[in-house]
Amino acid sequence: MPGVLYGVGVGPGDPELVTVKAARLIGDADVVAYHAARHGRSIARRIAEPYLRGDQVEEALVYPVTTETTDHPGGYQGAIDEFYTAAAERLATHLDAGRDVVLLSEGDPLFYGSYMHMHKRLTPRFQAVVVPGVTSVSAASAALGRPLVERDEVLTVLPGTLPRDELARRLAATDSAAVMKLGRTFDNVRGALADAGRLDDAHYVERATTDGERTAPLADVDPADVPYFSIAVIPGRVASRIPGDVATAPAHALPQEAPIAGPGEVVVVGTGPAGRDWLTPQTAAALAEADDLVGYGPYLDRVAPNPRQARHASDNRVEAERAALALDLAAAGRRVVVVSAGDPGVFAMATAVLEVASEEKYTDVPVRVLPGMSAAQAVAAAVGAPLGHDHALISLSDRLKPWDTVTERLVAAAKADLVIAIYNPRSDSRPWQLGAARDVLLEHRSGGTPVVLGRDVGGAGQRIIVTTLAELDPEDVDMRTLVVIGSSATRVVHRGAGTTVFTPRHYGT
Repeated sequence: MPGVLYGVGVGPGDPELVTVKAARLIGDADVVAYHAARHGRSIARRIAEPYLRGDQVEEALVYPVTTETTDHPGGYQGAIDEFYTAAAERLATHLDAGRDVVLLSEGDPLFYGSYMHMHKRLTPRFQAVVVPGVTSVSAASAALGRPLVERDEVLTVLPGTLPRDELARRLAATDSAAVMKLGRTFDNVRGALADAGRLDDAHYVERATTDGERTAPLADVDPADVPYFSIAVIPGRVASRIPGDVATAPAHALPQEAPIAGPGEVVVVGTGPAGRDWLTPQTAAALAEADDLVGYGPYLDRVAPNPRQARHASDNRVEAERAALALDLAAAGRRVVVVSAGDPGVFAMATAVLEVASEEKYTDVPVRVLPGMSAAQAVAAAVGAPLGHDHALISLSDRLKPWDTVTERLVAAAKADLVIAIYNPRSDSRPWQLGAARDVLLEHRSGGTPVVLGRDVGGAGQRIIVTTLAELDPEDVDMRTLVVIGSSATRVVHRGAGTTVFTPRHYGT
């Protein structure tokens, strides 16, 4: 079976910018090939050297000419075409023998790279895999610490070998540009930049990412010192502008959005029932952008620490104080996220924040609420669809409402034959309430009514119990458990090794 040709980009110069895939292929190859100048040295091989095994066959493809004169009958192009054809046949010999060949390329193999000449000649006969590499354009942008383009700006990559008038025309017509292949073309490029009115915007980068890296304003560079491996970079005007500095760019180039002035903001989020997998993209973005995180300690612990952010943890019984802290921070210009578990609008912090935010001193502080996956949704999904028809959510906590009110609502939901999702079912300070609620419901529901107990759904301690109302044991329940009491229509179906609970969408028909 023939070998495979791998065109492997090794990046702009720093061996640590070689990709993991490129390093693996270089180390595994039977044959490692590379182009080299007439002195025999190869930049691509130098970059890849840390990844060579030392016992591989090496094929140095040494150019017979660069830009020197030649007595070849076909001139320079004839000489170089003949060389590429011969080099391709050398590699074909290995491929025919079943040896994999890695052909190294500085930067990216198909971006002004010599590999492309082998690719075109060998792919009709052999399988080829191209492994992209970091380009010199990316390396130059990084060396300057400047973005090349922003928003809808256009980047144009140009070879310095173009005629001066053509270069000037293209430079004048684009927002941002990178000009490759400087060296002997430097005077031509600098002249074209001056003709296009872009010389003052141009930067020079030499041997980016290597020990010999050098950057400078292009207008200050001595043409005698410019190597082939250098690049001219002209960043876009929008990308170059410092936020708030409107004087550095013409009016037509400025972004349309203006920075928002005034106070900060409070965003109340729900992190879902368990870990990061339950976060919505909206919530993840809000958490990432926050200056301050405010919340009940165990809920804050679910958010990965970030040393840039201040974290304000508090006890679970100080919701109003927590909300006031968040609003005070936002009034001082901070971006504050109040963290709830589950959904913040379901027995959680959204209402507490909005209650305090209704005070006159906070009326100018923006408050947003982002939804999260509620515990009721998570438990229902874990067992099937017990909330598939009309249902009620009721908290058994009597800390903020009398127990008599809790009882009245349980009776009303039971008489209406609603599925009931019970939050805060049992705590150390009120262990009796779930048993009392069960007894109230049994006055209006059959003892065989399906009941689902869902604890820590999505977490390491997830536990699902399917039982009946008569057999509901409060000892199986704690504050991390959500209890779902079915209606008269709720069904339990045993399917294979599992049990499914659902409430049909139709009722009484």
